[in-house]
Amino acid sequence: MPKIIFQHPDFDEFEVYAPATSHKRTVLSLAQEYKVPIMFDCQDGECGSCVVHVTDIDGGPTHMGEHMTEKEKTVLREIGKISKDELEKIVVNDMASEWRLACQMIVRDEDIRITYEAAQ
Repeated sequence: MPKIIFQHPDFDEFEVYAPATSHKRTVLSLAQEYKVPIMFDCQDGECGSCVVHVTDIDGGPTHMGEHMTEKEKTVLREIGKISKDELEKIVVNDMASEWRLACQMIVRDEDIRITYEAAQ
């Protein structure tokens, strides 16, 4: 079971152990289940409002870059979270992006830290 630490600059960290079925669920759906107030709007990867910063537990890079959807890559590029060069490295080298859309990111077998903006 992967450990997910939800972190916001104004709140205490909230630690969750994702259940085995979480491999089919998005970070946003897990956040909603545990009442973590991640900001979101469309829930379909179109608006970019649920953008989160993702690292491993210690703040280093994750191994989840290869799991980004084309829609997610496009939106992250449009909102300025990843550059064209970074996107190319992600695609060609299976590098991870530190920015993800919570509504698109599926939880994998890796302990992660997610820094988010709170919903109003």
